[in-house]
Amino acid sequence: METFDKFKIWVLLICLISQLGHGFYLPGSYPHKYTVGDPLSVKVNSLTSIDTEIPYSYYSLTFCKPPEGVKDSAENLGEILMGDRIENSPYKFKMFTNESEIFLCQTKPLSSDEYSLLTNRIDEIYQVNVMLDNLPAIRYTKRDTYYLRWTGYPIGIKVKDVYYIFNHLKFTVLVHKYEETNVASVMGTGDATEVIPSVAKPGSGDPGYMVVGFEVTPCSVKHKPESLKGLKTYGKYASKIVCEENNVNMAIKENEPVAFTYEVAFVESDIKWPSRWDAYLKMEGAKVHWFSILNSLMVITFLAGIVLVIFLRTVRRDLTHYEELDKEAQAQMNEELSGWKLVVADVFRAPSNPSLLCVMVGDGVQILGMAVVTIMFAALGFMSPASRGTLVTGMLIFYMILGILAGYVAVRMWRTIFCGDHRGWVSVSWKVACFFPGIAFLILFTLNFLLWGSHSTGAIPFSLFVILILLWFCISVPLTFVGGYFGAKAAHIEYPVRTNQIPREIPPQKYPSWLLVLGAGTLPLGTLFIELFFIMSSIWMGRVYYVFGFLFVVLILLVVVCAEVSLVLTYMHLCVEDWKWWWKSFFASGSVALYIFLYSINYLIFDLKSLSGPVSATLYLGYSLLMVLAIMLATGTVGLLSSFWFVHYLFSSVKLD
Repeated sequence: METFDKFKIWVLLICLISQLGHGFYLPGSYPHKYTVGDPLSVKVNSLTSIDTEIPYSYYSLTFCKPPEGVKDSAENLGEILMGDRIENSPYKFKMFTNESEIFLCQTKPLSSDEYSLLTNRIDEIYQVNVMLDNLPAIRYTKRDTYYLRWTGYPIGIKVKDVYYIFNHLKFTVLVHKYEETNVASVMGTGDATEVIPSVAKPGSGDPGYMVVGFEVTPCSVKHKPESLKGLKTYGKYASKIVCEENNVNMAIKENEPVAFTYEVAFVESDIKWPSRWDAYLKMEGAKVHWFSILNSLMVITFLAGIVLVIFLRTVRRDLTHYEELDKEAQAQMNEELSGWKLVVADVFRAPSNPSLLCVMVGDGVQILGMAVVTIMFAALGFMSPASRGTLVTGMLIFYMILGILAGYVAVRMWRTIFCGDHRGWVSVSWKVACFFPGIAFLILFTLNFLLWGSHSTGAIPFSLFVILILLWFCISVPLTFVGGYFGAKAAHIEYPVRTNQIPREIPPQKYPSWLLVLGAGTLPLGTLFIELFFIMSSIWMGRVYYVFGFLFVVLILLVVVCAEVSLVLTYMHLCVEDWKWWWKSFFASGSVALYIFLYSINYLIFDLKSLSGPVSATLYLGYSLLMVLAIMLATGTVGLLSSFWFVHYLFSSVKLD
């Protein structure tokens, strides 16, 4: 009977948890029900180009403005940092109401400056980004027997030294009938669906519709001047407009106006709400991602074999042999020591610039923790592309919170290096709080001057700079000091052997040790080389990256490889009586950042060949430099901490005087 009661309790708990699950969904957006005739508003985002990587406001060009005036949409911190500027547009639809030949406006005759700016933007391949119900517009172009998928559409095109503008847009809105049940699907990641209560109005006979797709076809149409006379916004253009994507007719010239029109058609689709982002998130090359992971596993297995040999065949054999000797034989053996045993009195000698090393390790722990937590949340679907800017916002929040971990690790390492002396922990905490953020602010502020000079929406507003500085000094810095305080109170890690006052002379080496350290970075690069291409393409080519599950696995593999590489190199240096292992273990794995920077330059030259102008190249290199600095700190920290554990374990296993 008691067992049956326990079973009933478990059943109730499971039911309760399942009900809680029905009230929870992965962030995206709730399904919005529209009845026939309900107004739909199209929004516009910044103009973007893979040719310059400098975004501009949509209304920086002579496009039609909404009659009620231009209004900014509420944006989060991540959207502003990414250069998004979402504004209302003059394009208005009515749910499930097809309309054609809708007149928007006719611009004033183009001045010389307006004409020059418009043609420059066409030369620089700028794209117009429009969205409906939070879905970016997709454009399909046919190539041979298959279709290419793009987000947004080009401003215009240049044909035989004549510039044409796409002044007529053919919109296709895919809708799915709102299902009249007690629950309505909401957006997950496409793999699973959660549910929320229906929001249908009581007594409503019309089930309504949900927007599940948004497509655009741009056309260049020459409008008849006589048909434009007397037309007002949203008026009906007199003649039928034939939208032919492959034909361009509206050439732009100085001192001539441009007329804009559009049409919209609604198509009922089988696409359901949870799957409406699938068209954007389709990531070709899943086999390539698996190949990347298998390649990483091979590298890890190879290095793990070396580590196993070091532990089992070398270290364990030496230690076992040593422990079997009697005291007299041990004393005699101490006089005949060779290899790593000779540096027993110097292996824990304080490194050069210990404060800088502790600061870099603290910041590395903070960056690595931020990366792990952010990618894990993204892999679980909590940072959906439907919620723009959440990825960057989440990274900033996690980075600030993990300041407490950075301060703790840095100060505890400082105390360990100086055998428990807690003096100077305040200075170390302050340096940890300012080192990486200070460099990041310096780089961003310098690049921001270039963006301000270009009047780009990618420029961070001065008010946002002030907010970021306040977040830095009011949240991140205090948390770092809190972590430093706990690190100063925590017991330091005691060394298993004593250090002599006079340092041992390092014998001359056959080859420069730093050459081996720099070469070690090629192995961690091999684990993320393939994934790096997809990430770079997402950042600079405007492609959506959403295989965070793969990225999380690759990150874990990278951490393992960095630890193994650093451990092997540290052992090799100790075997040749080189006891200066602190910095070398850091850069053994941290040197992967150098190769990533070289890869970034290669990507700039061969994949971003169209990138034009010194400003664009400077922006690219500046952001790449910031990225590789963060990678160096994170990977170097993994290498140093794993080597410290290895050296501590090695010399605590045998007592040598």
